Amino acid sequence: MFNWLQKFADWLVYSLFKLSPESGFGESLNFFIFDSIKIFILLFLITTLMGTVNSYFPVDKVRSFLSRKKMYGLEYLFASAFGVITPFCSCSSVPLFIGFVKGGIPLGITFTYLITAPLVNEVAIAIFAGAFGIKVTAIYVGTGILLGILGGYTLGKFKLEKYLTPWVQGVISNSVKEEEFKDEKASLLERMPTILKDAVSIVKGVSVYIIIGIAVGGAMHGFLPTGFFEEYINKGQWYGVPLAVIMGVPMYSNAAGVIPIVQVLVAKGIPLGTAIAFMMAVVGLSLPEAMLLKKVMTGRLIAIYFGTIAFFMILSGYLFNMIL
Repeated sequence: MFNWLQKFADWLVYSLFKLSPESGFGESLNFFIFDSIKIFILLFLITTLMGTVNSYFPVDKVRSFLSRKKMYGLEYLFASAFGVITPFCSCSSVPLFIGFVKGGIPLGITFTYLITAPLVNEVAIAIFAGAFGIKVTAIYVGTGILLGILGGYTLGKFKLEKYLTPWVQGVISNSVKEEEFKDEKASLLERMPTILKDAVSIVKGVSVYIIIGIAVGGAMHGFLPTGFFEEYINKGQWYGVPLAVIMGVPMYSNAAGVIPIVQVLVAKGIPLGTAIAFMMAVVGLSLPEAMLLKKVMTGRLIAIYFGTIAFFMILSGYLFNMIL
């Protein structure tokens, strides 16, 4: 699909700019040009597709839908799926978490959404598809959804409502009134200008992260020697995946910024599962998120939340390394 783009990048860097394919700068620039154009194309297309889906399932409908009484466990799947189609990072999903809890949605289901939303969204899918292909992307999306379901279900069983801050505890038991979904009269053609506008807005909003992430990835691709990270994070070392998760938590980025770096880590010899575990920790367990969560959770609940999700991230990293 992108053979033409690779040929264009090769022509631009090696023929027009006269840089050597053997030079670190030439290799880095080639990587940057190819990945930047490819990711922006994929990002716009997938964001438009997901924006179309999201126009039929806005957040208020999600909250009303998940507040229904009996769903026989499917509410966790739906919450995770809604997390996929809403383009929020870990910090921007916290206000929605507050709204869900205040709306009466059970805490476990709310956690499912909070876990999935930053890990898997149209931005992550677009960049992941461009970096690793459809097969790996499908496994990643499935793992992210499963991680959200297992994490939310597990946390829900712990009965952790008592560890929410006092002002939240007073409203968590209240249920929102069921609202019938109103038929949307606008046709897809009539919605499209708004969808495209939102897609452009999302692409513009993450463009800086994408450019920085690809620039860092390009520099690593061209200048870091193969095996640089293998001394610390290696498939043969049992602590490689946990160490990658621990290293990722103090950092903060969204998927747009970290996936190009993950791509280069894999190219440099890091096992894919270990690199993905690192990415999940950076995106889903950031220190800024912990600071925001202090508004609604006690320190003990934040520790339980981070510990549980870190465990599932580590587990998924090991499983990825076994499968791929």
